Amino acid sequence: MKINSILVDDEQIAREVLKGYLTKYCPNINILGEAENIQEAENLIKKHNPDLVFLDIEMPYGNAFDLLENCNEYQFETIFITAFSDYSIKALNMSASYYLLKPLSIEELIQAVNKVTLSIQEAKTFSRSKILLDNLKHTQIEQQIILPTLNGFDVEKLSTISRFQGNGNFTDVYFSDGKKKMICRFLKHFEEILDLPFIRVHRSHIINVQFVKSFSKSLGGFVTMQDGSEIEISATYKEKFMEIFQ
Repeated sequence: MKINSILVDDEQIAREVLKGYLTKYCPNINILGEAENIQEAENLIKKHNPDLVFLDIEMPYGNAFDLLENCNEYQFETIFITAFSDYSIKALNMSASYYLLKPLSIEELIQAVNKVTLSIQEAKTFSRSKILLDNLKHTQIEQQIILPTLNGFDVEKLSTISRFQGNGNFTDVYFSDGKKKMICRFLKHFEEILDLPFIRVHRSHIINVQFVKSFSKSLGGFVTMQDGSEIEISATYKEKFMEIFQ
């Protein structure tokens, strides 16, 4: 299956490296054009309506998110490329977007292209870009997160999640309405992408402090959540937990 694509990066050498890798290792990618800034990229998208855009996040005179905002009526997959920006990476992870870190890894590039190809073949029409843009406009607790399950994925509001519990290679996610979902991610993944009001309190638990009902010092310390569950606060995380409530 041929994937019509455009490359967007303000550095010519970066575009040449990417084009060389794609030509050699991803022959299903058909490169329609290249752009070195947001305006050129917008013109190419509106002209060619591509299936896929390789998009550098940080560029002069606007960034990747400005471009997505300007082209939100067009439906295409995006593989983001970035050299830095912790905030951007957290947003990308929560929206389950595909991204590559510079310098590019050939193996990771091939994996990202294969995932995008599969997504296009299966006609998954949900918009990662829309979720990403929505998340960037809101505080974390108002944001959405894509949770991969055994059968696909679910999009949930972070404000409805009360806690995460490690379950081997999976994570059980508990919601304020009492439901529970088993997610195909390690607990550490959520620790890395989430900030307050989510905090890790135990090697097996991350809690949303907005759902804490009470704290007890007995038995080394534990919290009772609004749903009645009792979560141990391990010594490793206790000091950080107590700082939040002081």
